[in-house]
Amino acid sequence: MAIKDKIAVITGADGGMGSEITLAVAQAGYHIIMACKQPEKAETKRQEIIAKSGNKHIEVREINLSSLASVSAFADKLTQENASIDLLMNNAGALDYKPITTVDRLANMTSVNYVAPYLLTRKLAPLMHRGSRVVNMVSCTYAIGKVSLPHFFTHGGKGGFWRIPIYSNTKFALTLFTLEMAERLKEQGITINAADPGIVSTNIIRMHNIVIDKLCDWFFRPFIRTPRQGADTAIGLLLDAEAEGRTGTFNASHKVKNLSEKYTKSPMRKILWDETEKIVKDYL
Repeated sequence: MAIKDKIAVITGADGGMGSEITLAVAQAGYHIIMACKQPEKAETKRQEIIAKSGNKHIEVREINLSSLASVSAFADKLTQENASIDLLMNNAGALDYKPITTVDRLANMTSVNYVAPYLLTRKLAPLMHRGSRVVNMVSCTYAIGKVSLPHFFTHGGKGGFWRIPIYSNTKFALTLFTLEMAERLKEQGITINAADPGIVSTNIIRMHNIVIDKLCDWFFRPFIRTPRQGADTAIGLLLDAEAEGRTGTFNASHKVKNLSEKYTKSPMRKILWDETEKIVKDYL
């Protein structure tokens, strides 16, 4: 690969928090690969970030987290290019307002928020080195999440479609993956941590109802975090010297939040890992 600079891969890099993270990492001098679903749309954001940061080493590459084949192809290209990954930011997320099934017969939110980041991290880990950092964007809603197998993968949870509980389940799963992967990568000196942005004013919280969304814009959004404020914890985990060597932690508002043994010693960590491996095995 011709790239000799430090490389950062950021999913959903053209979104609200994603663009803030991308700008901060660009200002830190990294060669950035913006992993986005719609490259044409992301190109405008790329140009904006280049202008603001003065960093021209930013490129857009297509990835669709609703397709395991797309995630695998994205990672395979980096492998073929013999890339050395310094930072991986699993930022992209989905909060669907109706049930969606992917081409892999997974619940879309489960694919985008959990299975795809799992697969991407697993495939890019061999391209990382001692000192590389992975950050997973989770959510405070992990606390009400649970994983009911096998429903978690195909429906997002038991019962009917309830977008917030299902979203919470995916973020709970991503938190468990962060803890499990941290343990497996620790000896290699690769760190992986979770960042909780809080409640952030981005398009992901839209209800796709004209009246409700307008009321939220008037009465709710002014009092919640801006995309930059939501991105701050993740940015710190990616770039701050203070975060060097820290791994397997859950972070909110720039601070480590101690998790109970319900999470740190959950048997579901290993169970979920094994079940996810069965789903992604043809793409590893």
